[in-house]
Amino acid sequence: MKGLYCRAGVTDAEPKFVIQETSLPEVLGSYQVRVQVKACGLSPLDLKLLRDIGIQTDLIPVGREVAGDVLQVGDKVSFFQPEDEVVGVLPLDSPCSGLCDVIDIDEHLLVQKPEKLSSVCIAGALRDGLCAYTALHTYARMAAGHSLLVLDGASSFGLMCIQLACYHGVKVLTTSHSPQEHTLLEQLRPSVAKVIPVYNGSADLLQVVMEETGGLGVDIVIDSGVRLQEEEESEETKLLPHKHDIISVLGVGGHWVTSHKDLQLDPPDCRLLYLKSASVTFLNPEVWTASSAQQGRFLHILKDMMEKMSAGVLRPQPEEAVPLYEATVAMETVQRHQKKKAVVQL
Repeated sequence: MKGLYCRAGVTDAEPKFVIQETSLPEVLGSYQVRVQVKACGLSPLDLKLLRDIGIQTDLIPVGREVAGDVLQVGDKVSFFQPEDEVVGVLPLDSPCSGLCDVIDIDEHLLVQKPEKLSSVCIAGALRDGLCAYTALHTYARMAAGHSLLVLDGASSFGLMCIQLACYHGVKVLTTSHSPQEHTLLEQLRPSVAKVIPVYNGSADLLQVVMEETGGLGVDIVIDSGVRLQEEEESEETKLLPHKHDIISVLGVGGHWVTSHKDLQLDPPDCRLLYLKSASVTFLNPEVWTASSAQQGRFLHILKDMMEKMSAGVLRPQPEEAVPLYEATVAMETVQRHQKKKAVVQL
């Protein structure tokens, strides 16, 4: 059978994606489940992270968010049986590519898939849903009555955060990066408290947030990237908020959850955080499968996400699935950040 793999280039900027023949071991592990994959989500590979944790191979498996049907279970598997529909995330050190027809995966990385949800829908939403739960519940300790600022709310991750927060009675403010996104966010139900346009320099983020919160600031900020220098004006960064603006909109005891892996805070920034007794947390999407220390919490998040998607509380952006023969081109587009994610239907 075939799978999608990454052959690392001389630099991280030039990885090559290839379809490669592969096979599974004849004997299934005692706690493993053999799954026929129906759909797999594609997200950018963090090659530096893989090197940092000691994963260095010539061919790196690609595609880790999977949905499919159970074919066979190991002799000590207790949660699943053949023909069950399941969804899960392959660990970072998995030898399998999620785009293989059949994969072996530990039962403790899987949950049952609701019948009414399509495999393509779940595979495309799994990563963003996990990140939203991790940011809001695990790190920011979201509770009813809190106020939240979601930056770039029309992104798939931003929409997940908004829907999850609204369900829990949180007052949500968000930013839009275009007139189309602004319209989309204003039409959301349940509705957000305020959509702040940041394109064309149309709104002062700090001023609007302070007006909306009575000058107190928000309890939680979730970003999708940060501008570190005032003079940064590239296409990628011009719509991002400056780090000082984010710290300024935080209220006393506030939580800033950032996706910016190379964030640099200067002494004045740290002083302002100290005065507010505020905290900064880094959101690493790979944290749950990089360590088994909190496996139970990881499975609880997956189960709750499936329930909320099935009930219509979480309504992810629909992703158009691509066939396996287009997976290489799709992954190259995702890796260059021209598209945030893709879904392959098998």
